[in-house]
Amino acid sequence: MPRPICAVIHTEALQHNLNIAKQYAPKSRVFAVVKANAYGHGIEHVYSSFQSADGFALLDLAEAKQLRQLGWTGSILLLEGIFSAQDLYDCLVFNLSFTVHSDHQIQWLSEFSQPAQFDVYLKMNSGMNRLGFPPEQYRSAWEELDQLSNIQSITHMMHFSDADGERFEQSGIDYQYQVFEEATRDLAGDQSVSNSAAILRHSQHLHSDAVRSGIMLYGSSPDFPTHTIHDWNLKPTMSLRSEIIAIQYLQANETVGYGSKFTANQAMKIGIVACGYADGYQRISMNAPVLVNDVLTQTIGRVSMDMLAVDLSHIPDAVIGSEVVLWGQSSNGTILPIDDVAASSGTVGYELMCGVTARVNFKISK
Repeated sequence: MPRPICAVIHTEALQHNLNIAKQYAPKSRVFAVVKANAYGHGIEHVYSSFQSADGFALLDLAEAKQLRQLGWTGSILLLEGIFSAQDLYDCLVFNLSFTVHSDHQIQWLSEFSQPAQFDVYLKMNSGMNRLGFPPEQYRSAWEELDQLSNIQSITHMMHFSDADGERFEQSGIDYQYQVFEEATRDLAGDQSVSNSAAILRHSQHLHSDAVRSGIMLYGSSPDFPTHTIHDWNLKPTMSLRSEIIAIQYLQANETVGYGSKFTANQAMKIGIVACGYADGYQRISMNAPVLVNDVLTQTIGRVSMDMLAVDLSHIPDAVIGSEVVLWGQSSNGTILPIDDVAASSGTVGYELMCGVTARVNFKISK
């Protein structure tokens, strides 16, 4: 039989979370962000649940082509835009919208000789300092695009740096949005400003014709720990499950794992789980929450490549084959939020779900 670890994708939870995005942004077109292979879930696994979205947003042409092969005929937005002039041919053939964030992309558009009518998203750098035109250069970039015969529409776009943090009410998002509005004033076109955090926290204060719902679709809170998935009524969409494959009984002062990072202070029962960092679980996780038979416990000792240890002292019914939930939902419905697990290694749920490796089997469940 195969090794017991698997990642279960919950299709109804995906659809539920998309509906939450729609509820928070009822006047906006809602794009489902499926970059990084749908945040590690697999585009082919989430596609059916997201077909009620107004469009998809991603990075790679290969993923855009995959969506077309799956049957999607609606909008697809390339969030990082085109990486070469050659990409414009694919955008034409596959009817792709794309971000324009630099002068060289405008140059490629001006030199493109094929008849086309592209929908582009002109990106402003309003404080994130990754991609986009500075506010003082934004209008001239818009004017250059507006003069090109192969541009059908220009949507104004920005990305908040602090929509998930406390700066929202101070200088972070308010300042960025003010800069954005001033730079785009009197320029024709829709605008797209809201990511998951902005959708959930402040849709009522922002005008965003198109919102880009990302991490919230996958059952992780964009502003954890200020709010949990329960606060936002989000559901886990990926459950990493395994089983107890061995049980050990420790005496006081015995240690567990490489480096003897855990020492028992009394006699205790521990379980060995078929999951390690080669499956995508964080090696640096210490005392991470885990469910065994729906009971909350924690990891002990250092995570190995293929195995980790958990405390079974208070779970007397744990045996070989007992279900272990590393994050997500148990087969009985008990939930261990991925954000809680990520916090144990100082990271975010995004990284965990994106890090599940190829050797883990995926299963689809409602």
